[in-house]
Amino acid sequence: METKQVTAKWWRISSDELQCHQQNNCLHQSLPDDLGAGRSAIFQLDQDLSYIETRYTPSKDLAVLSRIDYQEPRLVVTLGLKGQSRFAEKNGGEVVFNEGYTSITTLRSSVGERQYQAHKPTMQLRFALTKNWLDRYFGESKTRQLFNKNGIQLLSYRPISPQAICAAQQLLNRNEARETNRIFMHGQIMSLLAFELSPLCEDTCRNPAEFNQKDAAIAKSARDILVSEFKSPPSVEELSKRAGTNQFKLKKLFHHFFNNTPYGLLLEIRMNNAYRLLESGQYQVSVVADRVGYSHAGNFSAAFIKHFGVSPKAISKKH
Repeated sequence: METKQVTAKWWRISSDELQCHQQNNCLHQSLPDDLGAGRSAIFQLDQDLSYIETRYTPSKDLAVLSRIDYQEPRLVVTLGLKGQSRFAEKNGGEVVFNEGYTSITTLRSSVGERQYQAHKPTMQLRFALTKNWLDRYFGESKTRQLFNKNGIQLLSYRPISPQAICAAQQLLNRNEARETNRIFMHGQIMSLLAFELSPLCEDTCRNPAEFNQKDAAIAKSARDILVSEFKSPPSVEELSKRAGTNQFKLKKLFHHFFNNTPYGLLLEIRMNNAYRLLESGQYQVSVVADRVGYSHAGNFSAAFIKHFGVSPKAISKKH
């Protein structure tokens, strides 16, 4: 039965309407042809660990309705490799998954929708881990406190580590025909998870109950301000006031959720935007410097080299 619905903003379909077929121990899901390009590959590596590759470029602003009800709670690690998506819960909660960031969430049951913008490519890698998997590697006493709420809960939001990016590239470039492919995938995934889960576990061990969902919302609000105003950003004092907290608390929230300072995250945002502009080959270094908030191209170049280990001109010439 079709459940497609059109609202003022989103074209909604049920997850049951995705086209599915099984091939080589992998479940493939794809969007109906009239909704653009969209596919996911789901690998169940063992009973406690699954890996999902998602690539979507819908032709409409799309919302895929989803009802999740696990017997055992899950921790989900999402790497945003391209674009942005949003999970909006029926009860009003939401989590945004952005390019360049690893989001770690927990859930047992949830009703909501995954939202994708029209004509904007999105690529994400997701790793779903049961509590049993986490208990096995980190111990029950350390992981019990992660699963204290129903619905979806954002535990961590940080830039993807360089080591995880390397492992992700290895995963995406794997040789499917190789007999040891499944072992290779498992090895790369375990390496990736070791890097991305380590800061979360360290924070949890230090102070398990220090931050809550309201704190996560404050941190997200401040981050969103920096993302939209990175060219002329507010001071930390002003940013704190706009996000609804004080400077001391905001710095603690940035350290916990982003493993960074407000200035450090601003630098990440500026440098990542600059890299994309240079990579396009359409802009001179001086223009890119101005577009990301630098008055002097020399200062921009110095910051870029320190951040990426390569000059802006080298990126521009490469493309």
